[in-house]
Amino acid sequence: MKATDELMQEHQGIELMLRVLQAVSARFGGGKPPPAPDVDGIVEFLTIFVDKCHHGKEEEFLFPALEAAGVPREAGPIGVMLREHRQGRQLVAQLREFLEQYRSGNKEAAAGIQQTIQEYVDLLSRHIVKENSVLFPMADDRLDVKADAELFGAFQRVERERIGPGKHEAFHALLEELRDAYLK
Repeated sequence: MKATDELMQEHQGIELMLRVLQAVSARFGGGKPPPAPDVDGIVEFLTIFVDKCHHGKEEEFLFPALEAAGVPREAGPIGVMLREHRQGRQLVAQLREFLEQYRSGNKEAAAGIQQTIQEYVDLLSRHIVKENSVLFPMADDRLDVKADAELFGAFQRVERERIGPGKHEAFHALLEELRDAYLK
């Protein structure tokens, strides 16, 4: 498996979570918020799986490898991806704030939750299309077999060292549970 194949597989899980987020947003809008453990699991997924794991692999390993292969950081797709990663982090932090307000009794925060979820879903949906259709094909063209193997090995180390044994599988189990609860 190529390193970009692993990232694209992760995108499939992220896209499923984006659909779950839209269903969760609708529940907040209807005055029937989902159970707190579901919301907490979603926020953990966005923080750990999407940002720390997926974006971490890109920022620490893929982007530098592309730079070494001649892809400019600031005036090209890498700069765009980095900017969007920062925007995603800001939106997740904003979502946490609105959720805390909501849990503290401010039911008006539901509108902020919905708006933030929509902005996040829009951002990540566009981001994934750009990576799948521009950045990853560029990586496949520019990185040789050795560089790709090194990337793949680095990705595996991120999984073991930062995410922890079994956590990736736990996130996939969470995705399945949330899919069954919110999308069927």
